[in-house]
Amino acid sequence: MLHFDHLSLRRGSKLLFQQADFTLHRGWKVGITGGNGSGKSSLFSLMLGELQADEGSLSLPPRLEIAHVAQETPVLERTAIDYIIDGDRELRRIERELAEAESSGDGTAQARLHEALHIADGYTVKARAGELMHGLGFSVDDEKRPVNHFSGGWRIRLNLAQALMCRSDLLLLDEPTNHLDLDAVIWLEAWLRNYAGTLLLISHDRDFLDQVSEHIVHLEEQRARLYTGNYSSFEQTRAARLANQQVEYEKQQREIAHIRGYVDRFRAKATKARQAQSRLKALERMELIGPAHVDSPFRFRFREPLRNPHPLLQLDEVCAGYGEQIVLEEIRFTLEPGDRIGLLGPNGAGKSTLIKLLAGELEPLCGDALPAQGLAVGYFAQHQMEQLDPDAGPLLHLQRLDSRAREQSLRTHLGGFGFHGDQATEPVAPFSGGEKARLVLALLVYQRPNLLLLDEPTNHLDLEMRHAVGQALQDFQGAMVIVSHDRHLLRITSDNFWLVDERRVKPFNGDLDDYPAWLAGRRRSGECVAGEILDAGHSASARKDRKRRQAEQRRRLQPLKQAQGKLESEMERLHQKQREMTLILGETALYDPSRKEELKRRLGEKAMVDRQLGECETQWLEISEQLEAVKNEETV
Repeated sequence: MLHFDHLSLRRGSKLLFQQADFTLHRGWKVGITGGNGSGKSSLFSLMLGELQADEGSLSLPPRLEIAHVAQETPVLERTAIDYIIDGDRELRRIERELAEAESSGDGTAQARLHEALHIADGYTVKARAGELMHGLGFSVDDEKRPVNHFSGGWRIRLNLAQALMCRSDLLLLDEPTNHLDLDAVIWLEAWLRNYAGTLLLISHDRDFLDQVSEHIVHLEEQRARLYTGNYSSFEQTRAARLANQQVEYEKQQREIAHIRGYVDRFRAKATKARQAQSRLKALERMELIGPAHVDSPFRFRFREPLRNPHPLLQLDEVCAGYGEQIVLEEIRFTLEPGDRIGLLGPNGAGKSTLIKLLAGELEPLCGDALPAQGLAVGYFAQHQMEQLDPDAGPLLHLQRLDSRAREQSLRTHLGGFGFHGDQATEPVAPFSGGEKARLVLALLVYQRPNLLLLDEPTNHLDLEMRHAVGQALQDFQGAMVIVSHDRHLLRITSDNFWLVDERRVKPFNGDLDDYPAWLAGRRRSGECVAGEILDAGHSASARKDRKRRQAEQRRRLQPLKQAQGKLESEMERLHQKQREMTLILGETALYDPSRKEELKRRLGEKAMVDRQLGECETQWLEISEQLEAVKNEETV
């Protein structure tokens, strides 16, 4: 259906990818992945005719109906449901022609168009549009609200609903989950699995890609490669390909070194010069294999909190809301260091309200909120990005937090979040949403909080950064409460789930895989049954016990991992010192009789470094054995 014939694409002077040569067939659901700037959105622009290929060609079937999500929403008085129905362009065309036929009194045309309207499901169009709105989190009352009454995030949902309304052959979706909550994400992936056309989906949500995609196009190192299978299958296949590539690269490097060594030795000898020249030409003709690169560009971790009081925060019969409107009531729980809580619940139930209450941005309307002395809250929310100083760079933002810190230390910290060189001092005003989110995270991590409150922290972040955030959160030693539509992040960071529903906050008696069943049961019954899941039975209890054991295991692993990390840093320092001492002792002049005392001192220093390194290695082995023992307890 879509044929890429040795296609190359540039934006300005930058080559995005070259020699793309594959076919995407009708009905395929294809995930498009790759780092920021690799050309994913440009690929969509190419299909929409907004860009032209620099080399090769893209073949599309004639009269292909393409649907995509508009980037901007007009400020309209038009009702939301009518705006969504506008997405069905064929239906709107029939309606216009029918109105003209009725105006002119053309009965034959009216009969034909009424039949066309019936075939186009024109008589059920409002029900279909209402179903899309409801699935994406809109209420019944929202159907009649003018478009210009909705906020920016909700207008993006309207644009998404309008694209889904289109009777398309090809649907292009670029990060459709960024402004959705978990309920809407679950609904959308079910809708997309049933979509009859061809789907091309750009997403950094690996669970979403796994549920929807059947093929992956990955953009990397100026190449576009097609893989069969979902995202997890792609990761395994790519890992194997990179491993093979690295083996071939190292083999070729040895061959190149051998040829160059031969040429250097014999090119000046008359009897061997011809052979040397021949091998040099063979070297020039050789198609070089690049080394495999799989490391994330982002590296950071949460340092141990300065203080970690027990408990961190207590809520006793608290109610929360805005003005006289109560959103949550009878909230009663205690947060301890090491608690890892994921919040679940329907759209609008009060998850963000609870986060604001815990962050201290909302005062309780009743009851008592008792923070510990020494409570240090790290709060990530979308409005935090809006509060960045547009004229200041990342480095200046960090210097305002810690004016005494050395600039190089602050730059090193920012480098872990992808801010290198001049970008560390450039104003943040033109930064992308992902770059601003990374900066807010960098500021939050630097402050060493003991309570993390995260409200959709991965919006705008690519897969590499999401992976880095997940790894860092797994080792965080304080407490954490998180709201996210990224199920992979929730799964690897949360030990327990709380359900926010019917003004209450209660433990959810199940895991993340049970939540869609709970949602489905809630929709079927029309009732809000907090804390219950369908068909959970004893398996839910077993999963909860397993989560509890894993949480306890993680608490025991944390100090061991810390000690291991410190020992590894110390061993690296001693290895470097050992190498320096070896170089010094290798100097011939040092063995002159006049430098006897210096030689004696250097040998003593070398012996001391060797001894310290041996002690570190022994401790590292002991710690590693303890770590392995704790890990194995879970499998016994």
